[in-house]
Amino acid sequence: MAGISEEKVSPGVVRRLYDVCMEWISGKYGVWALFFIAFIESSFFPLPPDIFLIALCIALPALSFRYAAICSVGSVLGGALGYGLGYWFMDGIGMSIIDWYGLGNKYQMVQQYFKEYDVWIVGTAGFTPIPYKLFTITAGFVHSNFVTFMIVSLVARSARFFLVAGLIWKFGPRIKTFIDRYFNILSIAFVVLLIGGFLLIKLVLAD
Repeated sequence: MAGISEEKVSPGVVRRLYDVCMEWISGKYGVWALFFIAFIESSFFPLPPDIFLIALCIALPALSFRYAAICSVGSVLGGALGYGLGYWFMDGIGMSIIDWYGLGNKYQMVQQYFKEYDVWIVGTAGFTPIPYKLFTITAGFVHSNFVTFMIVSLVARSARFFLVAGLIWKFGPRIKTFIDRYFNILSIAFVVLLIGGFLLIKLVLAD
């Protein structure tokens, strides 16, 4: 899946969005802002909610797991929105979002992944830096089973956000640099373990 993780959005636009979101997070409605950002990121927003989750967890480490739960629910519900855009509005809104990120050339590749792995491929996108929105929209377009899609998304997104929250809760603000530097490696390791688990289950059932 090389090359899918790059979203082609203007750095200036991203910086302005980041500054605005940080203002929301630091305000009295920071938790609601986190939920909203996680929700819209799953279908069209360019900034991952992790950076805002980290900011809240560092501010109040004791509430880290609460923030992770809020982020997970918002992200999965946003994934349902992305699914709906692909299911009902692919030719208009869905493709417009994909093209805006410069991911149009990856779209056919993602469809092939769905043919090979079905909705389970969403689990990889949900945990790793691969653009989750590309997979939520495509899942709707190829009419993947919605219930399975939601369950896989919930497991993957929760694993991602609770990992971040757990590290900060355990080690405090100093873990932020480690997360920023090694998150891609951590996510790849998780996916390897996940695939290994599926293969193990397959072998056990085969016996």
